[in-house]
Amino acid sequence: MSRYDPRTALLVVDVQNDFADPQGSLHIPGGDEVVDVVNAEIDRARKHDAPVLYTQDWHPPRTPHFDIDGGSWPVHCVRETWGAQLHPDLRVEGPVVQKGVDGGDGYSGFSVRDPESGEESATRLGSLLEQAGVRRVVVTGLAGDVCVKATALDARELGYDVVLPLAATRFVDPDEGQRRTIEESEAAGVTVEAS
Repeated sequence: MSRYDPRTALLVVDVQNDFADPQGSLHIPGGDEVVDVVNAEIDRARKHDAPVLYTQDWHPPRTPHFDIDGGSWPVHCVRETWGAQLHPDLRVEGPVVQKGVDGGDGYSGFSVRDPESGEESATRLGSLLEQAGVRRVVVTGLAGDVCVKATALDARELGYDVVLPLAATRFVDPDEGQRRTIEESEAAGVTVEAS
């Protein structure tokens, strides 16, 4: 039995040059290895008429999200730059949801948070899944202990059945970050598939 069907969507989180390419400003160890694995998931999803959706960090040049402006992260995925582009080998066969466009923290594909006020607002990902009649999501991409985890946890909170295949992600912290991600995800009811 396939993991995909028309009511199961594949979510491809932030497979962008700054994360996946070794020359990226916030390269995730092994991030480039994810591209082929995710492409194989896209093939499986499309074969079973499952929706495929993508998220993309798309930050302004200055934002409280970045360490130069008081945030926690080096400058990355600045809109209209090479680093923000989806990896050139990634097959893009569905809508792309951009996040962090107004300088917010865009960890989850479902929401962004103002780094100063803490106010959250929804992206269009939830409405796209609802329009497609999706009930279950498979979450892949980068990074496992940051945006992939946040997307998977939000999906559970929104009532979706969620699968997180570890083979289709890499972690900022491959040891502690991966351990915490597995623990938190399983506690929330996410099905974590060992790689």
